[in-house]
Amino acid sequence: MSTDIHIIGGGLAGSEAAWQLAEAGHKVRLSEMRGGDMTPAHETDALAEMVCSNSFRSDDPNSNAVGLLHQEMRRLGSIIIREADKAKVPAGSALAVDRGLFAAGVTQAITSHPNITLVRERIDSLPESGLTIISTGPLTAMSLAEDIRGTTGSDQLAFFDAIAPIIHVDSIDMDICWKASRWDKGSPDGDGRDYINCPMDREQYEAFVAGLRDGEKTDFKQWEKDTPYFEGCMPIEVMAERGAETLRFGPMKPVGLDNPRTGRWPYAVVQLRQDNALGTLWNMVGFQTKLKHAGQVELFRTIPGLANAQFARLGGLHRNTFIRSPELLDGELRLKTRPHIRFAGQITGCEGYVESAAVGLLAGLFASAELGGRGIDGPPADTALGALLSHITGGAEADSYQPMNVNFGLFPPMPDDVRKKQRKQAYTDRARTSLSAWVNTLGLREPA
Repeated sequence: MSTDIHIIGGGLAGSEAAWQLAEAGHKVRLSEMRGGDMTPAHETDALAEMVCSNSFRSDDPNSNAVGLLHQEMRRLGSIIIREADKAKVPAGSALAVDRGLFAAGVTQAITSHPNITLVRERIDSLPESGLTIISTGPLTAMSLAEDIRGTTGSDQLAFFDAIAPIIHVDSIDMDICWKASRWDKGSPDGDGRDYINCPMDREQYEAFVAGLRDGEKTDFKQWEKDTPYFEGCMPIEVMAERGAETLRFGPMKPVGLDNPRTGRWPYAVVQLRQDNALGTLWNMVGFQTKLKHAGQVELFRTIPGLANAQFARLGGLHRNTFIRSPELLDGELRLKTRPHIRFAGQITGCEGYVESAAVGLLAGLFASAELGGRGIDGPPADTALGALLSHITGGAEADSYQPMNVNFGLFPPMPDDVRKKQRKQAYTDRARTSLSAWVNTLGLREPA
């Protein structure tokens, strides 16, 4: 099949971009190296495989910027959000998925689309011609990463990302643990018991923090030592080094979790979130780690209720890369020095699965318009999509550019007369109005 555009990378961004283009009638070649070469973090060759978490975070569009982003992507026919909705598992107000079902759903949709040809191949250099989208993600093959660095003339930026362990549910002691969501705010269609909670008293907590600090960590190569972590996915032992109480105000926060055996909040709590539809696997929330595997097993089994925990996957650490997008990309995600090439996904410096897919969606829309011989304006800056795009392509100085999740701080500010308690709702109301007007200019048919 002849192709109109080449997409390199079959993660969330590449799959979303391919879908948007194919649905618009364009012929897509999608290159994905997994199936031959693998990355240090992926376990399968499925498209859109989620690695470090199974959560797309909050699905509430009225009080959270990422929930608003979900809503905007649904309106634009996102394949990623569509399949996430199909594969969702209980997670309070968050949109969490069964990873296997989600990846299988995206893979099936992409491979069965008549306008998409999936090719299992590794691309080692930027194409010299032809419309192209680079969506190789934070684990871009070193050969291609080196070519990108050589082409852009900019030093490659990097940070470390950490993966949380997953536990078999039948190895959790439910005589000690209990199921509940914080403040009993569970999934709207659930029973309000979306998390397994492992309580700790003060002595247990302090011993655990000491174990995190003293545990043997993954060794780094010399050139990796100055590479920063991303604040939104900080290894738990790095958080512990910031202060004895840091974890109690972070992933081990006990607020709003009444232990039914005591009627009180515990001193600290470890939460587990369902990781698959069967409910057989549970993810340790916020427990990204660089502890060595033997140390993880020994320390995590000191957590009350996890003395006999069996781990389906232990935590890990991998190197992520991204480009200085504000310096290198134009407002349509094109490489300024080679405008036939667009970048999409986490390699642009957005952070998070949803954000990655959203940038892939935008790259697909921009490329589709270009193939149709027409130009389109980007989404308004006061929408979640527009705020994210503005951050990537010009919202920060290139020298200080760092990965960023979507948040209301990226939106144009509200007038001073809007009260603080009303601002989140005001942001979302304004965004919905702006997005509707923008969708109308595109002439797109909204999904049923």
